Amino acid sequence: MQKVLTAAQIREVDRRTIEEFGIPSIVLMETAAHTVVVEIKERLGPVIAGRSILVLCGKGNNGGDGAAIARLLWKDGANVEALLFGSIDDSSEDAKINFTIIEAISESGAGSGGAANPLRFTQSANVTEFASLDLGKFDICVDALFGTGLTQPLAGEFQQIIDGVNSADMLKISVDLPSGLDADRTAAIGSVINSDVAVTFTAPKLAGVLPPAANHVRELVIAHIGSPTTLIDEQDSQVFVTERQDAVSWLAKSRFASDSYKNKRGHALIIAGSENYSGAAVLCGNAAIRSGVGLVTIATAESGKESVASRVDPEVMVRPVAETDSHAVSAEAIAEIEKFMDNVDAIAIGSGLSASDTSTGEMVRHFVKHRRMPTILDADALTLLSPFEDTPQRQHALILTPHQGEFLKMLGTDDPGTIENRVEAVRSFAQKHGVILILKGERAVIGEPGGRVVINPTGNSGLGKAGNGDTLTGVVAGFVAQGAQLGIDVFDTVVAAVYIAGAAGDLAESKFGKRVMTASDVRDCLAEVFADLEPAE
Repeated sequence: MQKVLTAAQIREVDRRTIEEFGIPSIVLMETAAHTVVVEIKERLGPVIAGRSILVLCGKGNNGGDGAAIARLLWKDGANVEALLFGSIDDSSEDAKINFTIIEAISESGAGSGGAANPLRFTQSANVTEFASLDLGKFDICVDALFGTGLTQPLAGEFQQIIDGVNSADMLKISVDLPSGLDADRTAAIGSVINSDVAVTFTAPKLAGVLPPAANHVRELVIAHIGSPTTLIDEQDSQVFVTERQDAVSWLAKSRFASDSYKNKRGHALIIAGSENYSGAAVLCGNAAIRSGVGLVTIATAESGKESVASRVDPEVMVRPVAETDSHAVSAEAIAEIEKFMDNVDAIAIGSGLSASDTSTGEMVRHFVKHRRMPTILDADALTLLSPFEDTPQRQHALILTPHQGEFLKMLGTDDPGTIENRVEAVRSFAQKHGVILILKGERAVIGEPGGRVVINPTGNSGLGKAGNGDTLTGVVAGFVAQGAQLGIDVFDTVVAAVYIAGAAGDLAESKFGKRVMTASDVRDCLAEVFADLEPAE
């Protein structure tokens, strides 16, 4: 997991890098510029001679990065037009050095290596000069206007510049963050450049990783420019972003040994389904069995047993249990389920249950109160426990998987403003109730009782359709059962499960599109995700 830092924390890391490790700030700026140029070449090709590139600079260090980028691209033969919205004299000290250099190059009319590619530089540029440009001739626009230094909405001429950039058909790369975002806020504070790529330095910032602000960044690249990782680790942040390596590491810990067999791979029990919602149980069970777990059992209302058994993968066991008058799992099923729980490693409750049955609610409360293995609650199980009250703290984790509407019910409110700050809402709830909370939605947010909050970068809005919540619950249940059997930390397990389920959703989107993709498509894509993340044996 990678720490998310505030703008102030990034400034502190930069200060200590300069003062304690002797790395000059101008060297950090040069390194930052090089990382952006590398990303540009990744997209335009290693040979950029003859390409036309527009660089928009502010007068702060972000603009200084832009000036260095302009020089490096010009050196490689690109045709560069650089505009400084401000004067060199008013710029920051390091930025002033780089602006002075490109001003000298511009005034000399020199081309790099004899190429006819003069670098054109204009300081004190204004919206009229910007509007006079033929934006259609540029292959790329480098946005180096504000970066992480902005705290107020952009207005006036900058509003017009942003509108012009956004409407132009060219690749847009932002330096650190798209101009218009406040690094520490998850909502845009005004107009924002919509970037194809943002190259952010040292560590991710909240605006770059959590929507709706992060929706202005199609791809976020985190570039390390020389600050020792110890300085980042020492920053007092409990917000993280899941990395690919987190999933890779978890899969390595849970890899199949030569003596692996079903009882060593974990057993997931899923209490799910009712007469009218048997499909939810099927989706949950089918996802669980594809997770690598050794055994999956679905306990479902007796009247729905045949419907579930006829559609679920044959490797999934189905056991009928006592039901209510409305054909949902009843409180009387407790004794039946308890009889076969001795070899169960994780239990998931909720997919397709009936939220209107008092008896079903009693059953859910029993397994939460007396849990003897990690327990995952989803869907109607969450509704049956809403508003959520403290549950007895036990050795085994309680994992809740609400979407926004369910979370509001758990909080006892219908005001979305209550959870506008999703990070703090998740942290507060997880700490107060001693649970692991997965708040689903665009970029799932995962909290744990110790106060850590992890933002999951995988997944897309196509996962907002029916059945995907059941699929996620199945994946989480399967992972948690394996982790419990193999002694892997439960929070690390949940983080890996959510990442991999989201990656399967992204793969399904690439294959079928958001409009067409289904929860079953997501489940089927798990195999390719595992193959990508696990080394070949």
